[in-house]
Amino acid sequence: MILSILDTDLYKFSTSNAYFQLYPLAEGTFKFNDRAAEVYDESFLTKLKEEFRHLEKLSLTDREFTFVTEKIKYIGHNYWEWLRGFRFESEKINASLDEQGHLQIDVTDYLYKVTLYEVPILAIVAELRNKSRGIEADISKAIGVLDAKIEIANENGLLFSEFGTRRRFSSDLHDVLVKELKEKCPSCCAGTSNVYFAMKYDMTPIGTFPHEWVMFHSGVFGYKRANYLSLEDWIKVYDGALGTALIDTFTTKSFLRTLTMKQAKLLDGFRQDSGDEKEVGDAIIARLEEFGIDPKSKVIVFSNALNFPKYKEVADYFRGRVKVSAGIGTNITCDPAIPDYKPANIVMKLSRCRMSTKDPWEKVIKISDDLGKHMGDDKEFEIASYELHI
Repeated sequence: MILSILDTDLYKFSTSNAYFQLYPLAEGTFKFNDRAAEVYDESFLTKLKEEFRHLEKLSLTDREFTFVTEKIKYIGHNYWEWLRGFRFESEKINASLDEQGHLQIDVTDYLYKVTLYEVPILAIVAELRNKSRGIEADISKAIGVLDAKIEIANENGLLFSEFGTRRRFSSDLHDVLVKELKEKCPSCCAGTSNVYFAMKYDMTPIGTFPHEWVMFHSGVFGYKRANYLSLEDWIKVYDGALGTALIDTFTTKSFLRTLTMKQAKLLDGFRQDSGDEKEVGDAIIARLEEFGIDPKSKVIVFSNALNFPKYKEVADYFRGRVKVSAGIGTNITCDPAIPDYKPANIVMKLSRCRMSTKDPWEKVIKISDDLGKHMGDDKEFEIASYELHI
């Protein structure tokens, strides 16, 4: 189900590299969360563990090494040399079912390693879920569904990237759909977050940093300056590259309050992943104008469960005020043209971290602009809400 060690999102490598460079002794635990609380059986769990063992066979090939070192130059050569020797260890993946049959998964390791487990685990769970239920996609119909979306993008000049690895219907369908985007939407599809398919179809790998980067900083440095320090560290590693900031780890309001003029000038743009697109976009524009920065020089990347009609509405609202793009995931890779089909609603997030083995474990949380995307310990929510004035 996982086709290559590169069959994951680019931001997993960029974040892994940032830990590798700045915090090589830091450790973390990633914990699985099924927002739909679906029920599974022991047969599913057995097959899932078998798929996890298959991950151990993956390694960076010579062709892949050449691609990443030539196309992803902002990640240093030393990191890719390290990745050549990296292997997944299935025994580190703790998978079980609780008494109600809900799936429980967690992985603990050095952060530069454990972050690489997230997307493959989610993609495996999503695909195996469909297979175990005997759900099969009609490839030709799924292509037809995508073509209708491509038509909307092409007709309206809607720039977007494909972000759908983690909850894809299957790796086979993902492959077909990315190929369709490459062939029929070259002017509007800016690239794919999936590094393997970027290599296979000569596309641009797209990505920056995830919520976990800010969550890690909150765990080891505190909530008050987590947004600020995570941005400073990112700039330290990438020196202006990968300059799109994810803004909603502790609400957009909190992020914009601690954003500095220097950071705002260095950033290319901002990614909105929760909340109302128009409200969040207006707040970003207002903050940029406070700094005397022309909003039209920046881009807002919208990625909150978008479909193409909704994206068109958002793009029309901001037209002429700020540059607009989108990261569209599940709506592309998990729309198999099956009546009443619902994609998996699963995530895997950092749940705790520490700077080194000498330090105590610290719980980490996420306070989204959408209530349903909150994750973490109740006591930590109280602490964070107090310290962040939210």
